[in-house]
Amino acid sequence: MSSTIIVNTPVLSGAGALYRKHGLTAKTVVIFDENTRNLFRDQVIATLEAEGFRLLELTVPARETSKSLNAAYRLYATMIEAGVDRSWNLLAVGGGVVGDLGGFIAASYYRGIPVVQCPTTLLAMTDSAIGGKVAINHPLGKNLIGFFHMPELVLIDPSFLRTLPEREIFAGMAEVVKYGFIADRTFLDWLEEHFDRITALEEPFLTEAVRRSASIKADVVEKDFRETTGLRATLNFGHTFAHGLEKLAEYRYLRHGEAVTLGMICALWLSHGLGYLSEKDLQGGLDLLARFRFPKGVIKRRFLAHSSEALLENMFSDKKKLDSKLRFVLLKKPGEAFLLEENVDDREVLKAIERARAFVATAAKH
Repeated sequence: MSSTIIVNTPVLSGAGALYRKHGLTAKTVVIFDENTRNLFRDQVIATLEAEGFRLLELTVPARETSKSLNAAYRLYATMIEAGVDRSWNLLAVGGGVVGDLGGFIAASYYRGIPVVQCPTTLLAMTDSAIGGKVAINHPLGKNLIGFFHMPELVLIDPSFLRTLPEREIFAGMAEVVKYGFIADRTFLDWLEEHFDRITALEEPFLTEAVRRSASIKADVVEKDFRETTGLRATLNFGHTFAHGLEKLAEYRYLRHGEAVTLGMICALWLSHGLGYLSEKDLQGGLDLLARFRFPKGVIKRRFLAHSSEALLENMFSDKKKLDSKLRFVLLKKPGEAFLLEENVDDREVLKAIERARAFVATAAKH
C-alpha cells in the first residue's frame, strides 16, 4: 500500500492531469476548516475550477471537536443532498483535524471513496496526512474510531506553512525530529545542523526537511501498513507519554507536537534507564529537544504541574496499550528504534518521567 507524495509549490497546478493519471475523476468534495478556508479557499477553488473540476465545498470549525460522529453525519447529509456518489473523491485541505475527518468520511461514505490529502501544517505534511490512518474522537479517547484508508495522493506545498504561527511550526518539528530519532541518524545530524533555518522556514532547508520526513513515514507505512510487524509502531516514539499529556490537557491546551516533544524526552530517559541508550546519545537527544520553544506557561501548567503518577494513570487510556499494558517505543541509538514487547515496571516509567520533569524544569529556566 502506498500513496503518491508530491512536494511542490504551487502543488495544485496541473491537478486535472494529475488526477486523470491516478484514475481520479474531476468531481471532488473539498473540505476545509474555517481557518484553511479563509487562507486557501480562493486559491484552491480557482485552480480546480480552471482545470474543469465539479466541486462541492464543505467547512468545519477549526477545532479538535470537529473530529466527531456528529460532524461527520452533518457532512454526510450535505454530500447526499448534493448527489455525491461513488464516482466522486474527496480533497482534505488542512491540518490534522481536517485530514483525519476528511479521511474518515471518505473511508465510510458509500463504503469508501478516494481521498486526496493537501496538508497545510508541518505536522500534517510530515505525519498525519501520510499513512492512511483516519479517525474521529470519542469522549473517552482520541482517535478511537476509524479506518486504514490510504490517500491516492498527498499534495504538499511548503509555502502554505508561511501562514502558520511559530507555535505550530515547533509543534510540527516534533514529528520531523522523531524521524531522525527512529530511522535515520544522518537526517538527525542534518536537523541538528539546520534546526534554526528550518524553523525560520528558510529554503531549501524547509522543503528538504518535509520531503525527507514524508519519505521516511511513507517507507515505514509501506513495509508495515497494518502494524503487524512492530515497524510501524516505531512511528509512535514518545507518543505513549504524549497521549497521556494530551488527556491531562483535555485535548485542548497542548498541541499534539508539543506533547510529543515532551513525550520524546520521557522516552529518551526510559531508553537510557532500561539500559538501551548510552549516556552520550541520551544527552545528544536531550540537547536537540531543548531547542524547542513553548508558549510561556505551557510547560509549567501542562507538564510540571501534574504529578508523574497522574501522567502514568492517563497514559493507560491510550489506544496503543495492549491487554492493559503500555507499549513503549525505545531507542538503542539515534536512528534505531524498536517496540519493547515486554511489560515495563511502573517504577521505571515513573523514574523516567521524574528525570524528564527535572530536565525540562532546568531547560525552561535558560
